[in-house]
Amino acid sequence: MTPQKLYRSMPSAKNRAALIAALVCALFANLAFAQTAADQAKLTNLATPVAAPALVNINTIPAKKLFGRQVLPAAMPPHAIGTYALGCMAGAQALPVTGPNWQVMRLSRHRNWGLPQLNTLLERLAADAKQNAGWNGLLVGDMGQPRGGPMLTGHASHQIGLDADVWFTPMPNHVLSPYERENMVPLEMVKDHLHINPDNWSESRAKLIKTAASYPEVGRIFVHPPIKAALCKWATGDRTWLAKVRPLYGHTFHFHIRMNCPPGMKSCKDQWKPAPKDGTGCGDELAYWMGPIPWTPHKRDPNAPPYVPPPPLTLRGLPAECRAVVQAP
Repeated sequence: MTPQKLYRSMPSAKNRAALIAALVCALFANLAFAQTAADQAKLTNLATPVAAPALVNINTIPAKKLFGRQVLPAAMPPHAIGTYALGCMAGAQALPVTGPNWQVMRLSRHRNWGLPQLNTLLERLAADAKQNAGWNGLLVGDMGQPRGGPMLTGHASHQIGLDADVWFTPMPNHVLSPYERENMVPLEMVKDHLHINPDNWSESRAKLIKTAASYPEVGRIFVHPPIKAALCKWATGDRTWLAKVRPLYGHTFHFHIRMNCPPGMKSCKDQWKPAPKDGTGCGDELAYWMGPIPWTPHKRDPNAPPYVPPPPLTLRGLPAECRAVVQAP
């Protein structure tokens, strides 16, 4: 009997409704079976290859992203590779964020990493500054990333584990909270590129820089030009340490310590720059930085072609050893 004849033969409306429901269920069951069978055919059809997901090519990723996102050091022997502004670092160690004579600032940047030699030097400076320069302790700014290399923001250098910034603001008498470390406003030592700020500059700060410059493993100390001028006026007796202190833009609330390459690190390249002719850097070199030339905006030739920024630096532009550093466990 067909479904139509069966339906007309049922006198009860209740029975007719039940029949309709049964027919609908059967229809959907057939459709579901058909869809399942079709899906199964797709899964078992080995004649149609499935493309594998594309692998990430680290050669095309900007180096600052490769190194800036690392959270752990490379499990390799400590080594500085390349130059201060074009290199990387293996086997880095983190400077403890709180020590007996120092505290690390701006912890969110995760830049308290350096070679063991740098950490030892900072710990030594913190102790010597307390004893010889009357400092309660040091506030340490940026050092390097866990594997060195270019940074996502900020410094062009600090790439091989031998650079560190030390604030001119003395360490407070208490352990700073995470909020304080992120938001404390440092003291500015200058009013502009020509004038020191007499309200903040002090002899204790001059003694701190002299102490750092006295270490033979320190190659350079960078300060804003008026600070160099103040040091030249202050220093007496043996002034040869002043040759290490170089004027450079931007170092208004901190000074930048740069160590020489440690002995035996053949992949590390020292910064070469002739010593000041007068032995202190208080003559022609300082006069240049206190003059108008470094501060005068460059005038672009209106007839020059449009400026095209260079492509981002990738691993190919770094020393070959940096590939192993960034891929190491």
